[in-house]
Amino acid sequence: MDAALLQKMFYAGAKRLESQKEIINELNVFPVPDGDTGTNMTLTILSAVREVGQVAELTMNSLAKAMSSGSLKGARGNSGVILSQLMRGFSKVIRDYDELSVPVLADAFAKGVETAYNAVMKPKEGTILTVAKEGALRAGELADELENLEEFLAAVIERMQEALDYTPELLPVLKEAGVVDSGGQGLLEIMHGAYDALIGKETGESIVTAIEAPQEKRKGAASPDISTADIKFGYCTEFIILLEKEFPPETETAFKAYLASIGDSIVCVADDDVVKVHVHTNDPGLAIQKGLTFGQLSRMKIDNMREEHNERLIMGAEAEKKEQKAAAPAPRKPVGFIAVSVGSGMDEIFTGLGVDVIISGGQTMNPSTEDMLNAIEAVNADCIYILPNNSNIILAAQQAKSLTKDKQIVVIPSKTAPQGIAAIINYVFDKDAEENEKAMTAALANVKSGQVTYAVRDTSYEGREIHEGNIMGIGDSGILSVGESIADTTYDMLRKMIDEDSELVSLYYGEDVGEEDAQQLADRIMEEYPMLDVEVHSGGQPIYYYILSVE
Repeated sequence: MDAALLQKMFYAGAKRLESQKEIINELNVFPVPDGDTGTNMTLTILSAVREVGQVAELTMNSLAKAMSSGSLKGARGNSGVILSQLMRGFSKVIRDYDELSVPVLADAFAKGVETAYNAVMKPKEGTILTVAKEGALRAGELADELENLEEFLAAVIERMQEALDYTPELLPVLKEAGVVDSGGQGLLEIMHGAYDALIGKETGESIVTAIEAPQEKRKGAASPDISTADIKFGYCTEFIILLEKEFPPETETAFKAYLASIGDSIVCVADDDVVKVHVHTNDPGLAIQKGLTFGQLSRMKIDNMREEHNERLIMGAEAEKKEQKAAAPAPRKPVGFIAVSVGSGMDEIFTGLGVDVIISGGQTMNPSTEDMLNAIEAVNADCIYILPNNSNIILAAQQAKSLTKDKQIVVIPSKTAPQGIAAIINYVFDKDAEENEKAMTAALANVKSGQVTYAVRDTSYEGREIHEGNIMGIGDSGILSVGESIADTTYDMLRKMIDEDSELVSLYYGEDVGEEDAQQLADRIMEEYPMLDVEVHSGGQPIYYYILSVE
């Protein structure tokens, strides 16, 4: 296996993962509307794909460096960080060879697993780690028995599939939900794609076109020298066709010609049973109608580019003013703070508490390691405290810490926004970093957190039947309440969280809840628990009707 073949296999693995990401998202144990493992792993590997695509002279060493660096910077969520560590360890071995044999690949798999396990403070079996480990063990068994790469990789994938199928036996919560581990499934999809490229079934190169097209579409769109009258075709139209009939090359050519007759900036990528379409046109309906003749449509997106252009001009002017204002760098200070937040209300709360940089993210979109590094660079301080405020973001923050050399980084392992708020409130300026880390981390234990959202599928949890559309109250240890009403379900959950030591209840209502409704819920709580203080804040978060805490 030379560098060119490995590159094809890597592209094909990324393409396979991207095509299956929604299915992987649906493997979430909780039936919440923000299953994100597939998305996180896809964004992680696509970051590496971009970096690999920029390699000027392809060698095994340059390919290994790009795979490792790109995945490290783009890592999102726990699954993405673990994937990046698997690739990092793998790359450390292969970079010293011009060609890869079975024994070298076996060593690389083993190093990848070792690196990933070392990156996780408390490795848990029944996850992506287990699937990767079993694959590496099988690779080690075969290292001296096989020389044929196809036979070798097929056997490794077979063992990984067996390990994935067994994950529900290792994690009872998977078994009850009727799913396998989503991260392990994602890793297996990458391996399947890579194998398809090895045997010549798939190249994966179209994934590069697919990820670059949206970037190219946006370049220069906010130039003040361009009038909206100069935009010939005003609607950026994108959709995917789920093919229900054959789509041979001559049909693809004719379809592209039709798109060219109604617009420009055309990208049409056909792959087995799907076609990805991007076109700028003045009549999106014509493109959509034509697409419907080949099958059902998915992920339809239409943007008014003239309107976007005007908005970007305004935003560009505002940004320029801010840049001019920030041209004189602020003097270096002893301490700075970074917090991950979702929702305008939450942003304001953290800013009011002294946070220097807000990273937009949270459960619905985990920020990457590179996002963390950019925030760290923006804070001119000797010591920076990072509040991830989500269990799925802590690893990315720790990875950013390991990559930062010129500043002291302290990651406070806050798993929710209320925990992050409690942590920063407990910061004391005249204490050193070690003392503050202990105090801020200890403060997390005094906060019980909860979130209220809706179920996206039928399932069962700890003997409780949950149906699609039900409202769920999710606490630190799992689902506490299920019902039909947002207010009643939230109230029921709070009653289970409040005990004799409780003093304060904080309600952060989301974008789909009105202030009046939130206040009525607060009044209801105070009526039953008159000794408690109840605070109501606008969180502005999507998907979650309430984020709340009991302290």
